[in-house]
Amino acid sequence: MSNFAFNNPAFQQQDPRNVASYPGSPQGTYAPPPAPGAAGSASFQHAGMDAAANAQLEGMYTSPSAGALETDRMTVEDTVWKTAGLFGILLVTAVAGWVWTASSFMNTGQANMLPWIVGALGGFVLAMVITFTSRKKVRPALIWAYAAFEGLFVGGISAFFEIVWPGVVVQATLATLAVVGVTLALFASGKVRASGKMTKIVMIAMVGYLVFQLLNLVLMWTGVLDPELTFGLYSAKVAGIPLGVIIGILVVFMAAYSLVMDFDQIQQGVRNGAPRKYGWLGAFGIMVTVVWLYVEILRILAILRGND
Repeated sequence: MSNFAFNNPAFQQQDPRNVASYPGSPQGTYAPPPAPGAAGSASFQHAGMDAAANAQLEGMYTSPSAGALETDRMTVEDTVWKTAGLFGILLVTAVAGWVWTASSFMNTGQANMLPWIVGALGGFVLAMVITFTSRKKVRPALIWAYAAFEGLFVGGISAFFEIVWPGVVVQATLATLAVVGVTLALFASGKVRASGKMTKIVMIAMVGYLVFQLLNLVLMWTGVLDPELTFGLYSAKVAGIPLGVIIGILVVFMAAYSLVMDFDQIQQGVRNGAPRKYGWLGAFGIMVTVVWLYVEILRILAILRGND
């Protein structure tokens, strides 16, 4: 690639005498001695060199800064594009899951839960593989596959909830976008940051919540809980308020803080000059958190709506 500075007119003009005296030139190899007034010629050459140097500096300052492709380093912009691409895949497969579930309901009167189940199991397995193997090697193909399975899960469960509680999907989507937008704005303004103490508290709360979910599933599958409790322990009431609403609000705060942790990890990766491939992990973390947030809000709204 030619240097920008060589486009300067000082490099486009050639003195015929220099061409004639250049070694190997067909016109000869003899260079005549400098004529009187050579000092002025040297000054002219020096001025030309200064002009070329100034042109080169100007080109360096006006040229766009090196991006992730040139530096092979993680950047915020590159991570944003990766995140957008993953959510694009999720939306495509979500439409497929929605159509699959809704069409079976229209034909048989019963919603097909297969997209929901396949997406949930496939997404869980891939999430575990990505999480525990990413320290050795980042595999974007697995992250793409995870986005596809998560889309199938989101589309299936959204269609099922929409059939039972019409309008709940739009409400959950708007609420999710609102939480993500507010969290991002607070983080960008510097008013919210991840701290070591708070991170430990949230991680412990996440483990406790996971145990609660597993216990609830076991009690529902074994028939210990009343079948009228649609969401199991979530539907139980405490002081007239469904337990799922109380827990759900706390979980929404946990998911919002998880987003702060995701943003903070991306920021640290950019600041430390992490390789560009780690942008996929940042995008993966954001997708996991946003899907979790959406499902929790969807369940809260469904519990509030009841079985009407």
